[in-house]
Amino acid sequence: MISKTALFVPPAASVDHPVWLHVGTLLDGMCTTPRRDAHVVYDNTGIRFVGDGGRTPPADVLGEGQRAPDVVAPDATLLPGLIEAHAHFFLEGGELDFDRRAKYLKQDSAALLAKAMPRLEKLVRLGIAGVRDAGDKDGVGLAINALCKRPDRPVMPYLDSPGAAIHHRGRYGSFMGGALEDYASPADCVAARIAAGANRIKLIPTGIINFKKGAVTSAPQMDTEELRALVTAANASGRQTFAHASGDTGIEHVIESGVDSVEHGFFVRDDQLERMRDRRIAWVPTFAPVQVQLDNAARFGWDETVAGHLKRILDNHAASLAKAHAMGVLVIAGSDAGSCGVAHGLGFLFELELMERAGMPAIAVINAATGVSSARLGYRENFGRIEPGCLARFILTTHSPLETVKNLREPRTVVFDGIAHSSSVDPAGL
Repeated sequence: MISKTALFVPPAASVDHPVWLHVGTLLDGMCTTPRRDAHVVYDNTGIRFVGDGGRTPPADVLGEGQRAPDVVAPDATLLPGLIEAHAHFFLEGGELDFDRRAKYLKQDSAALLAKAMPRLEKLVRLGIAGVRDAGDKDGVGLAINALCKRPDRPVMPYLDSPGAAIHHRGRYGSFMGGALEDYASPADCVAARIAAGANRIKLIPTGIINFKKGAVTSAPQMDTEELRALVTAANASGRQTFAHASGDTGIEHVIESGVDSVEHGFFVRDDQLERMRDRRIAWVPTFAPVQVQLDNAARFGWDETVAGHLKRILDNHAASLAKAHAMGVLVIAGSDAGSCGVAHGLGFLFELELMERAGMPAIAVINAATGVSSARLGYRENFGRIEPGCLARFILTTHSPLETVKNLREPRTVVFDGIAHSSSVDPAGL
């Protein structure tokens, strides 16, 4: 038995030797109140037992001769491994220099994949159990997803990918997508993505925010009818859809098309949030890229007028998030990692802090980054919740994230498929 210390390191788990934890607080990824005095038993294939209120595991889930917990941690919190629901894994992310970012993108697919691979284990050590890649035309996400399926896969989070996002030729999105005009019909375009290995379909119906004007100034590039055709084709093949959308007109097209999630959603209206709630359309608000612009305004050459636009946009976005949470919209956490200044992993932790700053309670932010994401977005692997049958991917910490999600940066133990990993990580290269 390991007694109370600042950092707990459970023994390695196996089918013959499961690990038994006894913790003071359990955040299971879905409950809106913490569970107390909890017992969890797991092996390297998954979680066998979860009980709270002091309920101890039955003998049939324990190992032979196992009579007491391996870890007793009354001051510790156990929560699921985190899920980054919007990241562009082919992009470096943390770089702020536009020239260097442009040079990075000139590398071929093999070089981009080689640069992406070292990030995988680092994400695990940060406590990130899964990533929903948000599109790249170079096949990096699809290659990593294929690696996930191999029996000899390295230590890495689950990652699924849409492959190339779908946009219109000459409009925003060419750096991560392919043109709809390359195919005879929306159905043919979707079929080609699926044939290439897409786990889901990424759509780009709008442009991006014009920071100098403080608004989305370009007209949407897809209307409701076109989007609905793409969604219908994706659904017919059992694929979810997610749509890059900012500006209320473009968001309107997306909502009425029936997509599964709205990405970014800057300038969303209250009535649109209500319909998203009623139709179970998830919202991934991605504060981080815009916050980075404001935090580095002088470096980017933004004057006081533009900085004022950025602050107004972020304040309104925060107000919308608070409303969305209050009205029951399915809010899911994703940072848009890979965007300028948004590093993989650390940028996601920053996103969670921004969601909390916007007014979401810490437990709601944690659920948005764990169980709500896994339940709505339907990842192939079963993680994001602490319940029997889920994979053993979670975080054990004495720095309660209920006090503030900033505590997710503090020392903690990460358990991934039954093996404990050091929580220390060099942020360089993420």
